[in-house]
Amino acid sequence: MKSRTRFRRLDGILLLDKPSGMSSNQALQRVRLLFRAEKAGHTGSLDPLATGLLPVCFGEATKIAGLLLGAHKAYETTARLGLTTDTDDADGVALRGRPVPALDDATIDAAMSSLRGRIRQRAPIYSALKQGGEPLYARARRGEAVEAPERDVDVASFQLTGRDGDELRLSVECGSGTYVRSLVRDLGESLGCGAHVTSLRRLWVDPFRTPRMWTLDALQALAAADEAALDASLISIEDGLAHRVRVDLDAEASRRFGYGQSVALPAGAAAPVANRSDAAASSAASHGDADLVVVAGTGARVLGLATIDGGRLRPQRLFSWASEPAA
Repeated sequence: MKSRTRFRRLDGILLLDKPSGMSSNQALQRVRLLFRAEKAGHTGSLDPLATGLLPVCFGEATKIAGLLLGAHKAYETTARLGLTTDTDDADGVALRGRPVPALDDATIDAAMSSLRGRIRQRAPIYSALKQGGEPLYARARRGEAVEAPERDVDVASFQLTGRDGDELRLSVECGSGTYVRSLVRDLGESLGCGAHVTSLRRLWVDPFRTPRMWTLDALQALAAADEAALDASLISIEDGLAHRVRVDLDAEASRRFGYGQSVALPAGAAAPVANRSDAAASSAASHGDADLVVVAGTGARVLGLATIDGGRLRPQRLFSWASEPAA
């Protein structure tokens, strides 16, 4: 008889290199089982076709998953001109083929320029966005007519990095909610020939600009050798909050804050978004968390997140150890 997995409490963040052909939720469940973690969540879906950085939060780290979901991100992608698909990528059904006109780099860049900055974007009909509590992709797969919503998104950079015939290599830096598939689709329409994504890789997510990513194969090898070695692949919750303003409290203020009480803001504490990039701050503001600061106690351990109101720190999210005595 197969033994039943005994799950355990585990806190930390895994920087997973998601493989192609697997949904983000499937990848999440694989690593949760591998780590035997009681609680886990990812920080924003990657398409099944896509690879690259998928931060997975375990235990108390799930309390900051929403902050990472709203973070600035970067991708590299390959687009094929001349063909559109129903999913806007190579996993979809071909809809329309068109001849590709003679295009020089300047013409392509001119078309890309209208897709930079703050733009209005229509999501793919095969996406995880919900209408009426149901993902759009579920309705699309049933053959229902789907009207994908439009919304404002931030595209900090959209660049042509190489060409090979009718394939373009592109780089993208963008805020939360931006679909690279939609950028490629709209670029193809602007060029008059259509386009779809053939490959997509997420390179980084703030604050993990130079991530040490782990593949499933590497994690499985660690797990087979030693669970302690597997656990060493995790980074701390503090690492996941490194790009946010931090306020340090003394022992007495830490104790009161840990019990959910507001405390006076220490003299000289930084402004809420002083050490964040404009793009990161804009993305955070769209998710309602721009004013959250990290609060740490004695020993430098992070206690939770707070807003600043009237010169006081008001707790918004506390970690489970916040009320424990300092070591």
